Amino acid sequence: MKRNSLKGRFARVGSRHQAGVGLIEVLVAVLVLSIGFLGVAALQARSLSTNNSAMVRSMATIASYSILDAMRADISGARNNAYNKTIKGNACGTAGSTLASQQLYQWCAAELQPIGQGAATTVGTIQCSAAAGTTTALCTVTIQFDDSRAGDAGTSSQKLVTQAML
Repeated sequence: MKRNSLKGRFARVGSRHQAGVGLIEVLVAVLVLSIGFLGVAALQARSLSTNNSAMVRSMATIASYSILDAMRADISGARNNAYNKTIKGNACGTAGSTLASQQLYQWCAAELQPIGQGAATTVGTIQCSAAAGTTTALCTVTIQFDDSRAGDAGTSSQKLVTQAML
């Protein structure tokens, strides 16, 4: 072996040197990192859609408890079927002269319209009946809404059912 005066190392005279191996290693590392970053981006997108779905479900739950609390202020109206209605989020109508019609209008305008993809797909149904032998009412609030932002194919229509004794 001769000493290569340019590099200060021993090398064979006339042998080929491997050139570009470091560049290939860097390219492979960049490829692996880019695949990892794509996975993180997909995870973030899925997380965003799942959080959006959870927010819509929470809004529907709050809306159902809101009308139940309003009906507790008017138990006689709930016992006499004044709240038994199906209301679409895009057809709130006007507030009438009775307490029940005013509360239903407020519930529709403030609680049902913001739920889901659009107010046209949000439907709230209230069914109350007098509890036998008591001064209370048994009520069921059903809210159907569009949950297509959840990202699961075929599950865009969701239904939340809340039952309570006033």
